[in-house]
Amino acid sequence: MKRLNKILLPAFAVSVILFTGCRENLMDLSPYGSISSGNMWTTENLADQGVVGIYNVLRSTSVVGDLYEYESYGISADNRDQHALTRGSIMASNGLFQSYWVNHYEGVHRANDAIANLNRAPLSAEKLGRLTAEAKFLRAFYYFKLNAVFKGVPLYLEPTELEEFTKGQDSEADVWNTVIADLTDCIGEPNFPDRYEKGSGDFGRATKSAAYALRGKVYLYTREWAKADADFAKVGEVGHKLFDGGYRQLFKEANEQSEEMIFSLQCIAESGYGNEFSFRYGSRVTFGSCWNTYLANADFVESYECADGSKFNWNDYLPGYNEMAPNARAVYFLRDNMTEAEIAQMANTQGADMSKYLPEGNEERILRAYADRDPRLAATIVTPYSQYVGAIGADTYTYTLRWPYRGFDATDPFDLRTDTNNRFYYLFRKFVAEGATEIPNRSYSPIDIPLLRYADVLLSRAEAINEQGFSQSAVDLVNLVRARAGVAALQTADASKSTYVNGQADMRERIRNERRWEFAGEGVNFFDEMRWQSLHETKYGQESGLKQIWGQPQFTYTWGGQHYYRWPVPSTEQQMNTNLVQVPGWIN
Repeated sequence: MKRLNKILLPAFAVSVILFTGCRENLMDLSPYGSISSGNMWTTENLADQGVVGIYNVLRSTSVVGDLYEYESYGISADNRDQHALTRGSIMASNGLFQSYWVNHYEGVHRANDAIANLNRAPLSAEKLGRLTAEAKFLRAFYYFKLNAVFKGVPLYLEPTELEEFTKGQDSEADVWNTVIADLTDCIGEPNFPDRYEKGSGDFGRATKSAAYALRGKVYLYTREWAKADADFAKVGEVGHKLFDGGYRQLFKEANEQSEEMIFSLQCIAESGYGNEFSFRYGSRVTFGSCWNTYLANADFVESYECADGSKFNWNDYLPGYNEMAPNARAVYFLRDNMTEAEIAQMANTQGADMSKYLPEGNEERILRAYADRDPRLAATIVTPYSQYVGAIGADTYTYTLRWPYRGFDATDPFDLRTDTNNRFYYLFRKFVAEGATEIPNRSYSPIDIPLLRYADVLLSRAEAINEQGFSQSAVDLVNLVRARAGVAALQTADASKSTYVNGQADMRERIRNERRWEFAGEGVNFFDEMRWQSLHETKYGQESGLKQIWGQPQFTYTWGGQHYYRWPVPSTEQQMNTNLVQVPGWIN
């Protein structure tokens, strides 16, 4: 599939009508060459390009290419780029909603055009069946993501002219039924492959296993637990399994076609076709000098268990830590052998309790608090005094996240430089390039972005089983993921141990936490929290928001109300189509 992403399709825009929200933009839809909606489907080559054009929408803003924006909301964003959804005053006119609506509908209408017209192309019956199934899968994917946040949108299932976009919202249930119908067609298509093997030129295209996985996710939304369980089971039956080379290595280019990957956005090292995760999650010492635009929230980092399955508690490592004022705790995160000036600065202006400072051993003391944690923490986050292999120009250096920051490029020991050197934050490691050769440019990493992977299927299946009643089989599925991560297994035999699962409610929360830790940084957690309607508790709880590592608040999230769980009709769309009814609670 990576080879297909090199195809540019500007002329394909004539075969779709977009919700641009601005009628004067219609001139942008005129043909760039001889390919128009009238002859797009007249040859096999053009039909291939037309279907690739549906995949290309995955790169659009707010579809997949900018998933880090939603993940940063699920964890935290730097106040330089504070996400609008965290402020508590966002309105329907905000561009976030318009962008999400427009880009997903672009995918819908490209898929509609293909589904309606592929039979005009000179294709074999086998290829026609496969390409039609791919188009239906992608239409289902785009409607899935629309319905996950808007909870009812207009259903357009045929090519539509601009003046015909006059429908009001179909119900949330009707949209889910449409998605299920498309995915059921995909599963029933005999020429739709179960999956593609590593190295296949078609790896990255939709498959039957992806259709099962996505339909299973729909059944989670509709609370049809038994159907979800059955669909997730099918994914394993066609050959998918967990990558066995370690969690951290799963997110490297060498392993992007492992058996764990069910459906992923294919990325190559070319402008416009790579991913920006490294750029946004990285730091100034990441190759190309990246931006730590999106940061990991301290509360989230503290949620990671110890490797033995016990809950992490600062007081176990630093007695009295929890009772201290947040700024006083900064003393524990200071580097060894600070100067007198640095000590005075931390005491007088930062409020650190310097009576607890150890000139020799301060670093070693704090390292112990991270050493025996769930290994996914170290694979996902750069924690204090851990090392990161970065680069300046073509030269590779090993950096350490220390505080206070002194410098990065003069002499050893090379402090890790960020955009926020006057504050001490956790940084992302997952998806961030290492050294000077892993990516050719900070803005286009070649590492594929997983959209559906087998760990998601296993944990989703565990949820579906548990919602039908507490079961050992749900525990076993979660333990498969924990074993790969290197965390102690959950169990139901010894109630004295922290790994003991005490019934359905306890298991429900354990599954949710497992998903939070397993998929951090992948754009999954936000949609989970929306489905569970837990955002107001997990991300907007008391004193929630962005904090420095020791818990000192930088800004606080504000919960706008329960209407946040159902996004509004974008104001521009409602102005263009008066049959769209605004969601209660939202202001235009």
